[in-house]
Amino acid sequence: MLDLLRSHASVRKYKDVPISDETFHEMLHAAQHAASSNFVQAYSVIRVKDQVKRAKLAELSKNQQYDSAALALVFCADLKRLEHAAALHGKKILAGATESFLVAAIDTALFAQNFVVAVESKGYGICYIGGVRNNPGPISDLLGLPDHVIPLFGMTVGVPDEANEVKPRLPITAILHEDTYDEDKYDDILKQYDSVMKEYYHNRSSNNKSNGWTDIMAAFLSAPRRTYMLEFLQSKGFLKN
Repeated sequence: MLDLLRSHASVRKYKDVPISDETFHEMLHAAQHAASSNFVQAYSVIRVKDQVKRAKLAELSKNQQYDSAALALVFCADLKRLEHAAALHGKKILAGATESFLVAAIDTALFAQNFVVAVESKGYGICYIGGVRNNPGPISDLLGLPDHVIPLFGMTVGVPDEANEVKPRLPITAILHEDTYDEDKYDDILKQYDSVMKEYYHNRSSNNKSNGWTDIMAAFLSAPRRTYMLEFLQSKGFLKN
């Protein structure tokens, strides 16, 4: 299991090999055993089988991997089912509370990552598709998502037709703090990590570049990104208070 977890790399090219419903449901069932805050299980996954919808999803998410993967999925934070559960007892949930959004988003991420582990344990590959948030409104319309259900990310799944190298992660010393948060160590650690990443990017089998990690992150996080997301979330009934 540890070797499996350490071997993860995104797959962006798949063989034309289907995945049976039985296998798909087996992996989903395993994913459902992820931890869930107060057991709310505030997630749903949309499997997109219709080829016209797949093509539109690929266009809207700006990701053509959806065209070739055995499974095209969209993972959603979902409070709608919980609305129905509360209604059975004459109650209304506080779907607009910030904590409700956090619970649903975290539940969905834990469920999805459990699914990834199940998928990779069977020899399949995956790629998370954050591009779903490029057009969350049109994608919600495409998939018929009601209020209090939002697409967080997509995922493609299939038999890999490529073998990407595993990216070196930050050293344990960067992410582990003992008793108190220590930011004084970052400058030295990040300089060393830049050297590791430059070597990786230079030597990998494709898409070579001369960057380190910090310059990529600086460019990525210093520019505005998806500034419409708050308005979209609020339009779906989230983050009202």
